[in-house]
Amino acid sequence: MPRPAQTIEFPSRAGSRPAGSGLPPTHHLPADAANDLGSCSFWVGDCRELLPRIPAVRDRRISLVFADPPFNWNRAYDKWDDRMPDSDYLEFTYDWLDLCTGALTDDGSIWVNIPDDWAAEIVVHLKKRGLQMVNWCIWHYRFGQNTTGRFINSKVHALYFSKDPIRRVWNPEPVMEQSDRAAVYNDPRTFEKTDGSPAGLRIPMDVWYGPYWGRIQGNNTERRAKHDNQLPEVYLERVIRCSSNPGQIVLDPFIGSGTTPVIARALGRHFVGTEYSDANAASAFERVQAGPVRVTREPRIMSTAITSRRGGTAAEAKVLRRKEKQNAEGAEGGAEAAKEGKKRGRKARAS
Repeated sequence: MPRPAQTIEFPSRAGSRPAGSGLPPTHHLPADAANDLGSCSFWVGDCRELLPRIPAVRDRRISLVFADPPFNWNRAYDKWDDRMPDSDYLEFTYDWLDLCTGALTDDGSIWVNIPDDWAAEIVVHLKKRGLQMVNWCIWHYRFGQNTTGRFINSKVHALYFSKDPIRRVWNPEPVMEQSDRAAVYNDPRTFEKTDGSPAGLRIPMDVWYGPYWGRIQGNNTERRAKHDNQLPEVYLERVIRCSSNPGQIVLDPFIGSGTTPVIARALGRHFVGTEYSDANAASAFERVQAGPVRVTREPRIMSTAITSRRGGTAAEAKVLRRKEKQNAEGAEGGAEAAKEGKKRGRKARAS
């Protein structure tokens, strides 16, 4: 079950930088205590050079790392060379992974969004560094790049590791969703659970899909200009809610379109991060100032069922009927017991 909510620790004066004082950030927003918004600091440049110079990283005060690195797919990023030799790319990957995992608090976690090409290498490397896998999740989307020579890609791996699986920050309730039993099959058992979860809800499965979970493209409301690999807000909402507490520090070494910082700040977390492109950083900072499009302060309970609700009696009504029947049977049983007791009493007096 989730840990008790923590009080958000905001800076004592406007303009102070609790998560990144020392090396001045390129872009900075102070925390806004009146609106429960965390501070936000960007540094522009190579993450391998900048991360060791950011005090929150250097002092191991990072509670959550989320990384969506370049995939080395020869994409037309603003400045980054996305066609490295494989050996160079892996060396780059291991360098930033080591810097990020070295910055984690003892109860911290790291999530890495990565395709098939590099998932296995990253898993092996993190295990060698002593981190423990919590989940190997899949982000599934319906519009993959068309191809005729193999099956179409429709997923990316969301690798979830922590320093200590027992002590890690884990908040399941804010990310719960309607179970298929409740949303589709009208199964009353989902409202009679004994595992401590709210009635009709479950922790999401490890394959993620549903409303607003698709690739951000075309005329999508969340779409940012000049970003063709933007992650949906609900993805980062789930990660940040379940793996960090308000007032803690979230790190993203590849800010990109700015999904991680805009959601982290909106949910009361402090954010520090790096971005190689000054143009991307400026655009992402504008996005943070504007705030998220879909995510709200309070979590929304949704269903990710891929089929519509079946007809018949709703689960809640079935539960009520079952309880009424049990109460009626209990009352009848009590009456029968009383009747039998009277019979035994008469027989005892007669003898």
